[in-house]
Amino acid sequence: MNIILMGLPGAGKGTQAELITEKYPIPHISTGDMFRKAMKDETPLGAKAKSFMDKGELVPDEVTIGIVRDRLNESDASKGFLLDGFPRTVEQAEALNEIMKDLSSKIDAVIYINVAQEELLTRLTGRRICKTCGKAYHLVFNPPKVEGVCDNDGTKLYQREDDNPETVQNRLDVNIKQTKPLLDFYDAQGVLKEVNGEGDIDDVFNEIQSILVDLNQ
Repeated sequence: MNIILMGLPGAGKGTQAELITEKYPIPHISTGDMFRKAMKDETPLGAKAKSFMDKGELVPDEVTIGIVRDRLNESDASKGFLLDGFPRTVEQAEALNEIMKDLSSKIDAVIYINVAQEELLTRLTGRRICKTCGKAYHLVFNPPKVEGVCDNDGTKLYQREDDNPETVQNRLDVNIKQTKPLLDFYDAQGVLKEVNGEGDIDDVFNEIQSILVDLNQ
């Protein structure tokens, strides 16, 4: 069972990835984890990636694709995987298809957690942080007992700059522009599965599970 999990920032991808890998014996492979492992193991590609990252530059596609290829060749991924954060472009998706062919396998499903922009804005702009203890709250989902102050120490809560509406909207716009061609690519291949990410966590997971059950039949 080879799955790609996709969703815009705030869609709950991280939570659902944890639930999937708790239920099914497949590794959760994220781009960040792959890079860190390749650099820690001091592989040739890991060293190449580090040389770009140390200079604050983007890692070229050929290096990223090579690291993905190495990771998917590891034994724990032989019976399936959950890929998160890759591919990010159609070119990377095409390269992934080639990797899967070389492994005599294929991508079984691309699960896209769909949440309306208005809901994502509510989720992403509602976070507030205590300046003293660092505790995080959410105005809608986890509000403090007294509006605007921390439950622990009464310190005034603040909104991080990257959580303000303008910054969040810009992030969403960039991600939507990047994601749409990928969704079209996988839809054309017949593997795109869309789930409604606006329910509670269990409802979303149940919808994902129904897709995974079908894959296993």
